[in-house]
Amino acid sequence: MIDINCDMGEIPDDIYGGAQEALLPYVTSVNIACGGHAGDERSMRTTVEQALRHKVSVGAHPSYVDIANFGRTELNLPSEQISQDVFRQVRALAAIHRPSHVKPHGALYNQAARDARVAQAIAEGVARWSKDVVLMGLAGSLSLEVYQSAGFRTLAEAFADRRYEADGSLRSRKLPGALIEDPQQAAAQAVEIARSGKAQSICIHGDTPGAVNIARAVREALSR
Repeated sequence: MIDINCDMGEIPDDIYGGAQEALLPYVTSVNIACGGHAGDERSMRTTVEQALRHKVSVGAHPSYVDIANFGRTELNLPSEQISQDVFRQVRALAAIHRPSHVKPHGALYNQAARDARVAQAIAEGVARWSKDVVLMGLAGSLSLEVYQSAGFRTLAEAFADRRYEADGSLRSRKLPGALIEDPQQAAAQAVEIARSGKAQSICIHGDTPGAVNIARAVREALSR
């Protein structure tokens, strides 16, 4: 079955209030915020415990160090700073539990999809911790080529709850209709992605409104 991943450890009320754990029966891997855009040692530890309780694979979700903008604002940083920031975040999660994969977050992810310099900086940052880990990137994007050239195993990802532009890029969250909030529409898009074979993992964002209903619909549709 295709992997279903979810970004987690980002919203304190969800982490400690039970909403986050309600998603876990419907996903097979999680990407845990590790201090760049959200998250701290307590939230990472709690999210890891929840994931392991549900036998879900644990990954790191590093980003630009930009809590104020939730890591969703594009920054023009030197490659060395990107590498150091990614390394520190992955290492922070690894001190709690060794991640099986690394998926950049937000603006860092989207810039890496089209900018080889940014993708290379991410790869170098992860490599400072370990190369024995899977790097996740947008299906069909430049980032996957760069990660593979750097010696990493990769996982191509697509999104059930995000709309795409004609060129295959994700629609900016600043534009209307960027999110798919209807569970059945998200499920239909997930099935289309799975049938196309273009991605090995499908993402559902934990902060999308109605995320649990979306995750349930996606899992059921893919299972059928």
